[in-house]
Amino acid sequence: MKKFIAALLILAAVVALSGCEEDLYRTYQSELQYLVDREWAGYVADKEGWGGGIALRILSPRGDFFVSAGMGDNITENIHFRSASTTKTFTAASIMLLYQRGLLNIEDKITAAIPGSTEAYVTYDIPYKDQITIRQLLEHRAGVFDVANNDIPSTESVPYAGKRYIEYVKEDLGQPEHTFTLDEMVKVVEDTGLYFTAPGVGFHYSDTGYSMLGKIIERVSGKSFHQFVQDNFLTPNGLSGTAFPHLGTDRYLPSPYATGYTYYQGQLYETTVDNVSPHIAEGNARSTPADLANWVRLWQRGEAGLELQYVEMMKQVKVTGEFHQYYGLGCVFTPGLGFGHNGGHIGYLTVMRYDAAQDVAMVMFTTAFNADDLEGQGNFMYDLGRKAKDLIGYPTSECSTL
Repeated sequence: MKKFIAALLILAAVVALSGCEEDLYRTYQSELQYLVDREWAGYVADKEGWGGGIALRILSPRGDFFVSAGMGDNITENIHFRSASTTKTFTAASIMLLYQRGLLNIEDKITAAIPGSTEAYVTYDIPYKDQITIRQLLEHRAGVFDVANNDIPSTESVPYAGKRYIEYVKEDLGQPEHTFTLDEMVKVVEDTGLYFTAPGVGFHYSDTGYSMLGKIIERVSGKSFHQFVQDNFLTPNGLSGTAFPHLGTDRYLPSPYATGYTYYQGQLYETTVDNVSPHIAEGNARSTPADLANWVRLWQRGEAGLELQYVEMMKQVKVTGEFHQYYGLGCVFTPGLGFGHNGGHIGYLTVMRYDAAQDVAMVMFTTAFNADDLEGQGNFMYDLGRKAKDLIGYPTSECSTL
């Protein structure tokens, strides 16, 4: 009887504790919702004609949370959106996985022979190709011209001189569903110069540099980029809501999806539908808040298939002198939030981070891409993320320091 009574008392204590934990969880959830509603309302207050909203997913020892504002009812952590340059974490992790397996060396020049082969990693005739290493491509320190984000120099003797190559094909040539290839995107820069006097002397973000990494993954593995990532990261980690569209005709998001808007020169445009094949390996991901939060946590903990020692190599960041602040090997560091990456594509802006010291993963995305002040929008999201962590008991003043 004494044992029975003792067992009942223990059970009652467990039930009471469980109830307290549930009450605390509901309190955090409610306060997070209030925080996001308030902050988002403040952000859009002076933006006439603004549309879209923001969502926040958090995984933490205190619970897993999802809140949104300005996105309507029935939005969940499984909503699809374009997560853009979060792609680079999968690309960099793929390169490091091949390095882990001894199938490439990140210190090799890109013109070197693939281990066990007489073939070079790439055969593009770009400036300074004999000096560029795979590591420099990962770090955005190779100086490769960025086709996606820059007009082609007007001095070039090509029909798209002075224009963005992607828009030239889609609009001037009237081919909105053209399937761009990695070879095609890199070939555009063969006649352009580098951003620097030589590779490695500075930092300049380059989507095209990551297109080259995508090609290296394909040549070394013998698989397409999207198939390699599917086989090695998406399927093993249950990331069923994530994909990397590579066909020009694959322009729509699967249901349920978040409608994306772009705010440009004070005008709002719906920009959900798009051909992202120009952005293979550098920004073609579509995902969900649930998947991205799981991914960044597994990847950063060395549990996604890439061993922790290689993850730690990716986290060896350097000062960039621009918005990213600190950049490693496909990995961004933000004080107070941790390591991860951003993603910007018309219609959507994403912040994905993981703080190992507190085991907190966070994904935020907006369905309104502020082309008039993208850096300001990014800083707003950073501040919101820090406030959210502080609110649930993970003070950002005590974590995420280099």
